[in-house]
Amino acid sequence: MDAELKSRLMSALFDKPLVTNTFRGTLVEAMLTQVLEPEWRWCSADWASHDFENGDGVRLEVKQSAALQSWYGDGFPPNRGRFDIAARKVRWEGKCRIEQAGRVASIYIFAWHPVTDVDRADNREPKQWQFHIVRSDALPPQKTITHSKLSAIVEAVGIEEVPAKLRQALS
Repeated sequence: MDAELKSRLMSALFDKPLVTNTFRGTLVEAMLTQVLEPEWRWCSADWASHDFENGDGVRLEVKQSAALQSWYGDGFPPNRGRFDIAARKVRWEGKCRIEQAGRVASIYIFAWHPVTDVDRADNREPKQWQFHIVRSDALPPQKTITHSKLSAIVEAVGIEEVPAKLRQALS
C-alpha cells in the first residue's frame, strides 16, 4: 500500500478521540497485544471465531463497548454498555466453517470505556479502559450481558493488570 494512502487511511480511522464501533474493536485488540504478547497470539481476522490464542490452544474473545459513541451529539445519553455473548452454531478457522455449537472461547475480556466527559474521552488511550476477565463457563446462558452485570461477576482492572488476572482466571 502506498505510504500516503496508508497515512490518510489511518488518520481517517483513528485520528479522532472517539473511534467508530466498526474499528474500535480492532483498536482494543491491538492495545491488548501490548500486554498479552508473546504468551498470547493475536489471531482475529474477518470472520475469526476468537481473537487470541495461547500456546496451549486456549481461545480468548475480546468484546468492547464505550459510554460515548463517535456519532453522539447533544441530547444523547451515554451508553450503559452491552456485550454480545451469544453461543454460536458454527465457528470459523480461516475460510473453514466448522459445526460447533456453544461459545468458542474459553475466556472473555470485556473492555469498557467509561469516560463520559466529551472533552476528555479518548478511546485511543489504554489507561481510560476497564477490563473484565471472565471464563466463558461463568457467563449466563443468554445473548447479551450488560456492563453492570459484568461488574457484579468480576471487578474491572486496568490494562497493566490484564495478564495477571488472565492467568488467575485460567488457573
